[in-house]
Amino acid sequence: MIRNIWAVGRNYADHAREMKAEIPKSPMIFLKAGSCVETGSKIKIPAWSKDVHHELELAYWIDENLKLSHVSLALDLTARDAQAEAKAKGQPWTSAKSFTGACPLGSWVSLADIDTQEELQFQLIKNNEIVQSGYARDMIFNPEILLQHIKNHFPVMPSDLLLTGTPAGVASLKSGDVLQARLTAANRELLTCHWDVE
Repeated sequence: MIRNIWAVGRNYADHAREMKAEIPKSPMIFLKAGSCVETGSKIKIPAWSKDVHHELELAYWIDENLKLSHVSLALDLTARDAQAEAKAKGQPWTSAKSFTGACPLGSWVSLADIDTQEELQFQLIKNNEIVQSGYARDMIFNPEILLQHIKNHFPVMPSDLLLTGTPAGVASLKSGDVLQARLTAANRELLTCHWDVE
């Protein structure tokens, strides 16, 4: 059972710029509810939001030794209208980040099968067009730094997830959109995901 989802904001400089936000000097950690993970192929937009954005990210599994053992792809779905309202009121982002199904997740790839994590590349294709593309090496804070940071500050548990931030290209989803995501390393395909937006 997934307990906590530790996520980080603005971990790619290009995304920080597109959001007109400062590049952080230390990791900006927030939580998503573990219960919002969705392993199926359907994405349901909540009726109360008119602006849910896709944010494709590398996701890491934290094992029984509190180490990163596997990698996958996840969508950090964000109700941008709810987030904007929460920001304006100085409130937490929970409603924007932890609605039912807000974390579609792919299958897991063992890090033991990957020679160099920095070469991990991931892409999101929406309706046959590449809309997001990123490399692990472009993170401001790499996964090991993020893990150490959260271990220093929070009660990290086995089976927690670590989401590592999204590159530029986030945008709104609508019913009928078809999403595909790919994870590669040194031109070797490791994982593909498919989601239909209902």
